[in-house]
Amino acid sequence: MKKFLPWIVIGILAIGLYSWGKGFNNTAVEYEADAKTEWSKVESAYQRRADLIPNLVATVKGYAAHEKETLEGVIKARSEATKTTINAGDLTPEKMAQFQQAQQGLSGALSKLLVTVERYPELKADKSFLELQSQLEGTENRINVTRDRFNDAVNKYDIYTTKFPGKILASLFGFEEMARFKSAPGSENAPKVEF
Repeated sequence: MKKFLPWIVIGILAIGLYSWGKGFNNTAVEYEADAKTEWSKVESAYQRRADLIPNLVATVKGYAAHEKETLEGVIKARSEATKTTINAGDLTPEKMAQFQQAQQGLSGALSKLLVTVERYPELKADKSFLELQSQLEGTENRINVTRDRFNDAVNKYDIYTTKFPGKILASLFGFEEMARFKSAPGSENAPKVEF
């Protein structure tokens, strides 16, 4: 029996290490999948906004046909924003920054369009425009909520894969830190409002 004792100890250690590694890997895979699911919800919210824009532009065009430059700016920004996508499995900080920049361009163009609308009281009273504007505001809120949930899921995954000793297993199994949404540069300063 003494002869087999070292082999029994080695076997128990091997089973323990295997169980620990398997448990770590499975949990990390689950957290990573949760973060990717939240990312798909972010993309879905942005897609909803992109889908609303053609109707909004068409409604505004009927009232403000001579605002051609503003309308074309929105259409171009929408095209750029929908062209920039990220694979959920490849959420690098660089690609995330590129995606956010395209979305910020669209947000800026929409803001300019909505400021332009202020010059058309009959448009502001149009039922279809008011409904589109309301849907767009709701979508912007959804975008914010989904970005927050995405960041929460990424945080859970990153904490799990970077704490010791999990960090060692994460590097062995190929789990890397995921990028988060960050605020636009300058957004920490309150906007200047002048009347």
